[in-house]
This record gives sequence, structure tokens and C-alpha cells, in this order.
Amino acid sequence: MKYKVLFCGTPEFARIQLSALLSDADYDVTMVVSQPDRPSGRGHKMTPSPVKVLAQEHSIPVLTPEKASDSSFITEISQHTFDICVVVAYGQILRRSFLELFPKKCVNVHASLLPRWRGAAPIQRALMAGDRESGVCLQLVVPKLDAGDIIGEKRLVLSQSMNALELHNELATLSVELLNKDLKQYLKGKITPRVQDEHLVTYAHKIEKDEGHIDWTQPSQEIHNKVRGLFMGPQANTPFQGKRLKILKTEIVEKSGSPGSVLHAENGELIIACGQGSLRLLIVQPESKKPMAISEFLKGYKIDTGDFIV
Repeated sequence: MKYKVLFCGTPEFARIQLSALLSDADYDVTMVVSQPDRPSGRGHKMTPSPVKVLAQEHSIPVLTPEKASDSSFITEISQHTFDICVVVAYGQILRRSFLELFPKKCVNVHASLLPRWRGAAPIQRALMAGDRESGVCLQLVVPKLDAGDIIGEKRLVLSQSMNALELHNELATLSVELLNKDLKQYLKGKITPRVQDEHLVTYAHKIEKDEGHIDWTQPSQEIHNKVRGLFMGPQANTPFQGKRLKILKTEIVEKSGSPGSVLHAENGELIIACGQGSLRLLIVQPESKKPMAISEFLKGYKIDTGDFIV
């Protein structure tokens, strides 16, 4: 039996899941819903989402409502028949009137081990919090944010060097297994979803641009986690010589000094003191320039031991 699928998703993470469904003989994606085209790049050119691009490449009808709560959108969906609705990082709240079209048949792939990190930025928040484990969940969609029963999950041990992009790619791969295996078992009635423990809920609030600012009085571990967590944007950053310097990769060092001071700046190595411990900067990006190894950075910028990074 082929399952007729309505797919709702927007970014690259969702595109990978749509691609998996399209290559699976048991699924027939007959319609896609994505966010409207948005301005992108220096020219602010209107650009379709990665999910919309892939759907159009496969000649699949795409709906891009400005508001998924609009009655005209709900009416359009209700005129079609689907066996399952798969939601992956769509970016809009799906209202009860939409969900009622798919009783027990609207599922969501979420990039965390629910109930930990419900919300918009689970990958970033997990790394910023220093979590040692992450994963992906397949859950039923309910009106309350990411609160639906869990159909299946895949777990992943986090290394202390993994950044948000690397975790994003690992979880995208794991998510495919949920769609290829767990979802089919659920549709066949072989999986009974489990209720989330509300006592363990944490929220992954949207990342704000000003969160990238580094406070060097914080412990080195917290700053290191910020660098990893914000790698995909807005990137951890610090003032440097009147401009902004993005810090893209660091390594914890057991040295101490005045927070923000340069402990070592020679032989292609730069170490900055934090409130507790210190950080070896490995990859940085000066304003208006490309990312570069710290050895290259030190060739073009004068910085000496004893200086302050701020």
C-alpha cells in the first residue's frame, strides 16, 4: 500500500526529510505546504524555500499560505484526501481546524529528545546548554507546542566539539530512519505512542541576534558552548579593534587570567582568558572577511600577549 502524504516543511532540514519520502516506494507525496518566498542575499531577491524548490523539481503542487490559519487554506486542504500529514520545521503553528482534518494522522519530526527542548531552536539550545545527548523524535501533532505523544525517537551522543551545523546534519540523517521505519509501523497499528512527561519539559526559545555577544567574564565552558550552538547564526562574536570579530571554533584551555585578556598570541596560537579557564581560538571571521584559521588571522592583525580582546 502506498500512503498518500501531505508534507509541510520549509528549511534544509525539512528538505532532507521530503527527499527521503520521495525516494521511499511506500509513500506518495501528493502535495507540499511551505513558507512563502522570502527576500534573501544582498539583493534581497525573493527566494523559495528549499522544500518548495525540491517539490517543484518533482512537479508536486505547493501551497505557500502567509498564514496557515486562514480559512481559505484550510478549505483547500480539506478538498484533498491524505493518509498522513508529515510536518518538519514548517515554521507556523497549525491550528486545531487543520489538525482535525487528520485525526491521529498528523505527525511531526522534531530535532530534540522530547519533552526536552520543545520550541523553535532545539539544536542550538541543546549545545548552548552543554547537553551530552541529543536526538530526534517523531510525535503526533497537537494544538499545544510540541506536546504530542511520541511515536519513536533516535538518540545521539554529543561530542564537546560538535557545532550546530554538524548536529543539524547528524539529526537530519537520523530523522530519515523515523520516517522509513517508525512512521510505517505506526500507520500499520504496530506502535502505541507514549505520553510526554510534563515534569521534564524545557523550551528552546527562538535565538535572538544579540545572544551572539560574548561576555568574557563567563566560564570558558559556557562561551565554548555558545560558539558551538550559534555556529549557524548569528555566530558568537566580540568587539575587536573597533569592529566585530566572529568566533567560529574554540577549544577549552586550563589557564587563567583577567577575563578578556590575551594570554598567548604567538606561533599561530591565540588564547583568551575567561571568567573561569580560557579559550584557544581556532577559527575566526573578521568583519567583511571570510572565516580563517587563527594562524592566518594573526598574520594580518596585530595582537600581543597582555592585550584585551575587548
